[in-house]
Amino acid sequence: MKNYLLAILFMAFLLPVGAQTNTEADEAAIKTLIQTSYVDGLQNIKNIEKIEEGFHSGFNLLMLQNGMLNKLPIYNWIEYAKQRKAKQTEPLKEEEITSCKFLNIDITGTAAIAKIELNKGGKTIFVDYLSLYKFEDGWKIVGKIYYRVPE
Repeated sequence: MKNYLLAILFMAFLLPVGAQTNTEADEAAIKTLIQTSYVDGLQNIKNIEKIEEGFHSGFNLLMLQNGMLNKLPIYNWIEYAKQRKAKQTEPLKEEEITSCKFLNIDITGTAAIAKIELNKGGKTIFVDYLSLYKFEDGWKIVGKIYYRVPE
């Protein structure tokens, strides 16, 4: 009986440690994905391959405009990024580069929400809420809502 109780206590201490390590690895993977696919991919470098790696093909950007909810699927957003990249003749100036500050990442199993700030020229321009799912090939951004910070 004593050995059984010790085994239960031992397992109770080990399980949270393993779960925490997994969550930390998932959080790091999510941060890397957001930086590479969203911030660099869509906002700065406009690397289409990186965008497609990090966004699920069913992704939708939900926008509240004039009291109406509108959707922008990822394929439309990618086309917009291609057009912006084609018009860009010189590298972005420092004040044109978008940076990201991670405010919160909440992970439950294979679902996650990331709250981030996008900054440009030293000012916060958006607060984004990104929804993610973990698929067999890793985390993917599946949805986004945002708040545009007034100038």
